[in-house]
Amino acid sequence: MENTARWALVTAIAPIAWGTNYFVTHEYLPAGHPLYGAVFRALPAGLLLLALARRLPRGVWWWRSVLLGICNMGAFFALIYLASQLLPVSLASTIMSAAPFTMALFGWALLAERPTVLVLSGATAGIAGVVLLLGAGTTAVDLRGVAASVAALIMSSCGYVLAKKWGRADGPIATTSWQLVAGGLILIPFAVIVEGAPPHLDLQAIGGFAYVGLVATALAFTAWFAGLRRLSAATVGLIGLLNPVTGVLLGVLVSGEVLTLRQVLGLGLVLFGITLSRPGRGSRVERRQEEAPKVYR
Repeated sequence: MENTARWALVTAIAPIAWGTNYFVTHEYLPAGHPLYGAVFRALPAGLLLLALARRLPRGVWWWRSVLLGICNMGAFFALIYLASQLLPVSLASTIMSAAPFTMALFGWALLAERPTVLVLSGATAGIAGVVLLLGAGTTAVDLRGVAASVAALIMSSCGYVLAKKWGRADGPIATTSWQLVAGGLILIPFAVIVEGAPPHLDLQAIGGFAYVGLVATALAFTAWFAGLRRLSAATVGLIGLLNPVTGVLLGVLVSGEVLTLRQVLGLGLVLFGITLSRPGRGSRVERRQEEAPKVYR
């Protein structure tokens, strides 16, 4: 129980960091360059982690790193960057909050992790809380942004579950670095063809990319994949609901916004949903994760 709770806290680093990413991207990074934005986010962070890990992929992990790098990093970052520029932060976060259901479904299909009633109940409560937190905005909706968010949701949910399925290679730092480097390199020719020359970066944009790369990417994804190795996909998806919660709280702290009674209720529902679905020490899925022998493939 204590070990599971510890890894849940480690995993929570990721969605909290990602909750700041929409704001930073929307406010400080250059618009109209989602491909270069994804390259600048993925490649430097990947090279930094690769220098720390000092390991290259072996055997099947070469093509696995490329596939996961596209789903979890390269294409995902470009889609999120595009959605952050085309949609209000609240709407983009609301769409991505469906991750507990999509990850639970992929976990069921690919890992035979059948979601329990508590997990589904927690996911329902959590998503209802996100809707209350963010509400329905009056801003016109750009369907391109919606399509980008939905594609990012499906692609990343599948990629995260595949990363869990393929699991234990050389640790989360190494496998995260391989995905980031692969995703960034694959995007470079597409960025040159589609967007031409790289955008000019002022000090504000450089600082934004430094934060996104180091905190919202290198640190966040290492924590995320470490949690995926030890917790069920559905549980990790629910912890991801801390992403929009962070966005709302950031608005309160940075922009001076005041939480309404509806938002307080929504925040309570999200936390209740995460707590409700948190598996105990006797959970079959988590117990299997902790007791499984380390197999290096």
